[in-house]
Amino acid sequence: MDRRENLKLLLTGTLATGFLISTGCKDSTGKEVEEMLPGLGYGRTPEEIAHDLRLKGESFFSDKERKMVEILCDIIIPEDEESVSATEAGVPDFIEFMMKDYPKFQVPMRGGLMWLNSECNKRFESDFLSCTDENRINVIEDIAYPDTAKAEMKPGVTFFNLIRNLTATGYFTSEEGIEYLRYAGNRPNEWDGVPDEVLRKHGLSYDQRTLDISIKSSERNTIAVWDDQGNLVG
Repeated sequence: MDRRENLKLLLTGTLATGFLISTGCKDSTGKEVEEMLPGLGYGRTPEEIAHDLRLKGESFFSDKERKMVEILCDIIIPEDEESVSATEAGVPDFIEFMMKDYPKFQVPMRGGLMWLNSECNKRFESDFLSCTDENRINVIEDIAYPDTAKAEMKPGVTFFNLIRNLTATGYFTSEEGIEYLRYAGNRPNEWDGVPDEVLRKHGLSYDQRTLDISIKSSERNTIAVWDDQGNLVG
């Protein structure tokens, strides 16, 4: 499989989407917004930060399950000439976190890994980790394409849809995935107004007051401050 194939499946609606989770936001200089607020993630409340730290301190996957997830992630998005693999982008860590942050994933994920081991044992008398790469792909090919998969493969298809969704979400919201997509995203504090050539084309220009008040490059990267009543104070 390759990432373009997975993107096509996701974008054409064959698979359910909707797991998009925001990652770190950067300013125009590439500086992490979180670095502007050391010790407190931008926009995260103390309760949310404590929640995240607690989940990161817990483990859901066993060692064998974790290894299976790593292999599956790299089958879904392998390293190629354009970018790193899903594992190198930290996707297994993302999936581990999601298992704890959204417990409804736990039974389908663990059940799916058990189904995969059972199917490999039935075909090759080996569990997934002990199978050859060729045998693993033999099973994956039967569950990776929902529109053409056989009815008896439905449990495997359901599981693979889940892990593919999580892998794609984790990858394409990682720094490496966003770079691969060449997604610039929102760039706060970088609006310099309507370009001069456009203004000239329409015979317009900014007045000095607008330039002085609304377009002040010296105030870029300044984070607004509100008081307890929600008033902007700085």
